[in-house]
Amino acid sequence: MSFEACAALVEKADPLRFRVAMAAPVAARQILFPLYAFNVEVARAPWVTQEAMIAEMRLQWWRDALEEIVEGKTVRRHEVVDALAGCLDREGALCLDGLIAARRWDVYKEPFADLDHFDAYINATSGHLMWTAARLLGPADETVVRDFAYGVGIANILQATPALQALGRQPVIDASEPGIVALAEQGLAGLTKAGADHRKVSKASGVALIAGYHARPVLKMAQQAPGRVMADALDTNPARDGLRFLNLTLRGWWR
Repeated sequence: MSFEACAALVEKADPLRFRVAMAAPVAARQILFPLYAFNVEVARAPWVTQEAMIAEMRLQWWRDALEEIVEGKTVRRHEVVDALAGCLDREGALCLDGLIAARRWDVYKEPFADLDHFDAYINATSGHLMWTAARLLGPADETVVRDFAYGVGIANILQATPALQALGRQPVIDASEPGIVALAEQGLAGLTKAGADHRKVSKASGVALIAGYHARPVLKMAQQAPGRVMADALDTNPARDGLRFLNLTLRGWWR
């Protein structure tokens, strides 16, 4: 039942990735749903309490669970951990541990120290998840996957910026309109670079990258109308969004 529990959790908490996983081949779902459920649990851990120590303990619980997988121990009883242990190898567990470590930034209200810190956060939270999924699904060039994931991560953080600011966080280094334009262009550059080398990602592993199908329209919107970021108006047209998703899934590709 752990796999079904993961799917239900993702359906409720992460509709975009649920949509992607349901469109994937059945065998791929056995990997995607546990990974996406894990991501839901870790991403929300810093936000379920006002107490930093408790949030840190929640994140540490997941790091300890991954350590059990790394060391080949009997894992703790938990639906997501059970499913994760069934699909995750040692390399994947170590990579996802870096994702959890990066999520500690979400616990506190300090801004990113500099662009390197911001990039490291995006690479860990977006890149580690997408790379782990892609690697487990099939052959892929890590640099290509991470370039694409970087653009996706920027799109995601721009969409979340108003909500994060309302919670006292500073999710972007420069929230001015020129700063938003520059950030959107960085994200688009990552997508373009990945697209130029798309043949280095197999069709099987490319399923994991379809989770970023929304990124290019969002980044173009932020680039052309940066005021929409703070106005919380980066949602794409539902009809166009659906057509884009359908086109990508029917082609079995992610660009």
